[in-house]
Amino acid sequence: MEPRPRSFYVLAVFFALFLLFLYGPIVTISILSFQGPQGGLTFPMNGVSTYWFHDLFRQQAVGDIWGSFRRSLALGLMVMITTVVVSVLAGMAFRKRFAGAGILFYLTIASLVIPSILISLGVGLIFSQLGFTVHWATSGFGAQLTWTLPFGLLIMFAVFNRFDKSYEEAARDQGATNWQTIRHVVLPIIAPSLIGVALFGFTLSYDEFARTLLTAGSYNTLPLEVFGMTTNVTSPVIYALGTLTTLFSFAIIGVFLLSAWVMARRRARQGSDAGKGV
Repeated sequence: MEPRPRSFYVLAVFFALFLLFLYGPIVTISILSFQGPQGGLTFPMNGVSTYWFHDLFRQQAVGDIWGSFRRSLALGLMVMITTVVVSVLAGMAFRKRFAGAGILFYLTIASLVIPSILISLGVGLIFSQLGFTVHWATSGFGAQLTWTLPFGLLIMFAVFNRFDKSYEEAARDQGATNWQTIRHVVLPIIAPSLIGVALFGFTLSYDEFARTLLTAGSYNTLPLEVFGMTTNVTSPVIYALGTLTTLFSFAIIGVFLLSAWVMARRRARQGSDAGKGV
């Protein structure tokens, strides 16, 4: 076995430092969330307990933690479903050239380079000028779609650019209608990519702050609530909240990855069964 070059170890150390920089703050907050009842917001720790996690579930003197969590969860699901549906439809539409396709594409992607706070301000002003209520489920929903849809579209464009149309042609040769072809051929093939789009849509919405800041109205989402707590909460309860929300985010990612793994196993099993049948 050939010895590894010195550059391998240099890159390994660099990658380890990058991971430490990336996850170090999360680990620090998680450790501080286990402070004792008399603990503060910094090291050294004053005892070790789960007191602040229990305190988080008690009635809080400030804010609406669980209400904001429910709003973020509902908003994330709304954005996720809309992002998946629109991305798939747009990806299929862009498989054929049509008038204005290029302009429409660049206008959609342009929202990624516009400062998020300007998007939030613009959407909030439009709703106010039109006489609509600025609310997290309407204006906040629209503002977040300007962030999640471009990612979903880019994924679907990449997927359909590599999609083998012969599968659709074979289904039509067997007498399948357009809807049957989409349902039984196209969607099962692109299902792992749909999981990726759904994961992007939910996670980007769940922790979005800037595009929700001026479009949530009088009800905060969880990121806005956490930001507000940083100005008036001086106990490790905010760290406990951060630890739980981080675990929730990782749990969501785990669910999506497990779904992708199960689908891959199912497809492999079906392919094996079909091979044996032949």
